[in-house]
Amino acid sequence: MKGKVFSGPEAALEGVLFDGMTIMSGGFGLTGNPENLIAALRASGVKGLTIVSNNCGADGFGLWTLLANGQIAKMISSYIGENKLFEQLYLDGKLELELVPQGTLAERIRAGGAGIPAFFTATGVGTVVAEGKPTEVFEGRRYVMERWLRADLAIVRAWKGDPEGNLVFRKTARNFNPVMATAAKVTIAEVEHLVPAGSIAADEVHTPGIYVDRIVEGRRYERRIEKLTTRPRPVAA
Repeated sequence: MKGKVFSGPEAALEGVLFDGMTIMSGGFGLTGNPENLIAALRASGVKGLTIVSNNCGADGFGLWTLLANGQIAKMISSYIGENKLFEQLYLDGKLELELVPQGTLAERIRAGGAGIPAFFTATGVGTVVAEGKPTEVFEGRRYVMERWLRADLAIVRAWKGDPEGNLVFRKTARNFNPVMATAAKVTIAEVEHLVPAGSIAADEVHTPGIYVDRIVEGRRYERRIEKLTTRPRPVAA
């Protein structure tokens, strides 16, 4: 370890894990997943986890590996998708699920980082999403109150980072990662490229280092595609 920089994901997670904790994990589909940190979480054996993430990986990859290893007790997410294990565990009563509309999930996390304990949204009014939640009418329209989301730990992935923890995300990896970095007691970032301090221009920083407690350079990214759709080439005349 040197300052915020740790030698590997296992070292970066040392001293912050405990059973029953809440972890935010960045990514959307398989884009921007902190692959190395997820693998280290699996190896750690920490269990009873509440995971806040848009989805829960894909068969054999990402957060799915924690699910298959029996480490996740509850998911707070917006998309089950084609994750058959996720579906089956939920239907069997072995996994608790809080299903949240995607925009509401992002805003709940942002609110957690901004110190806003609750807000109102029209999304979900009149559906199971609003059951048991206070509602109010504003300018003739009914809104449901949603609570912030905060976590014990956020694990995020960025394209570049410096030893101070300043992060730059590439393209659609700038999804849930930046807001999650602000909403946890401890934020650990894995980066594809660890660059020298001062080499990232101030106006290029997406997440300032003040939000990042630990940083590690990741390795061996698979860059999987959930669904590869191709079109056959036309036969030459």
